[in-house]
Amino acid sequence: MAAAPAPSPLELDPKYDDYDYPTTAPVPNSGHPGYLTAQQQAQVHQLRMALEAEGFTDRLDTLTLLRFLRARKFDVEAAKKMFIDTEKWRKEINLDETLPTWEYPEKEAVFQWYPQYYHKTDKDGRPVYIEQLGGIDLNAMYKITTAERMLTNLAVEYERVADPRLPACSRKAGVLLETCCTIMDLKGVGLTKAPQVYGYVKQASAMSQNYYPERLGRLYLINAPWGFSTVWGVVKGWLDPVTVQKIHVLGGGYQKELLAQVPAENLPKQFGGKCECPGGCEMSDMGPWREPEWARPAKWEKKTTEGGAVQTEASTIQKGAEADAGAPAVAGATDAAPAAA
Repeated sequence: MAAAPAPSPLELDPKYDDYDYPTTAPVPNSGHPGYLTAQQQAQVHQLRMALEAEGFTDRLDTLTLLRFLRARKFDVEAAKKMFIDTEKWRKEINLDETLPTWEYPEKEAVFQWYPQYYHKTDKDGRPVYIEQLGGIDLNAMYKITTAERMLTNLAVEYERVADPRLPACSRKAGVLLETCCTIMDLKGVGLTKAPQVYGYVKQASAMSQNYYPERLGRLYLINAPWGFSTVWGVVKGWLDPVTVQKIHVLGGGYQKELLAQVPAENLPKQFGGKCECPGGCEMSDMGPWREPEWARPAKWEKKTTEGGAVQTEASTIQKGAEADAGAPAVAGATDAAPAAA
């Protein structure tokens, strides 16, 4: 077994790095913040200079570049290509302009068939993301929304994970948290629904894998149907061993293993936990990002337009948290750090 890498303070770039949360990873793994070799730190600088030479000025902070480098095994050229492809995609879907003012009023109706939401944290302090795939009915869903809006909303939620969710979780945990704990409920996913489920999930997974690297902490596939474990036994042979270690395929008796990672008070009751948020856990968006001690407005928030304030979901979260606690805004809230996006 390889020895743990020696701690090494992260070299920050004053032009791009403005973090107001911890920047040391919780576990001493090579290539992670706080445990870089001199060569890896040099590769961060090399990648940044190469991107600057291509004309890029956004998202060149150290933590973002490290995620792209880890995703490509610190191959600078491969990481550069992945970053450029991501920026091209962001421009194609107009993400930077859409993000601050995005509204998704059909969310509650869509959730009747396909709940997908962030809810509190696991025992490591990471956001818990939950998807229930068994009720997907694309024909019904496309009467109230479109595939394009669903995927845009997914991209917006990925951005909100990067900021404000993960920074808030990092502040609360006292260590840098860059990943999520995902629960995918496969209950009801039979042969008749498999094509619909597969088609959408394939697009969503491609977005995650191609444009939001290094965000998976753990993945629990629960209520896996009969035969799924056999298929998984074949598929995992094609995957990176590091990824395989993060994935847990569980049948109907998943509660014990899931509760070993997610505190009962944070896990919705329908999955064996004790949480029953008013109005439903799926609509609550509860977590450290709603707690005034840890929450900050997102860096991407559009502060004003034509001299007037813009109300965004992130600012609504902040104000709601303050109102719930009867607390004033947290000092330095306007200086939220740039998160990997």
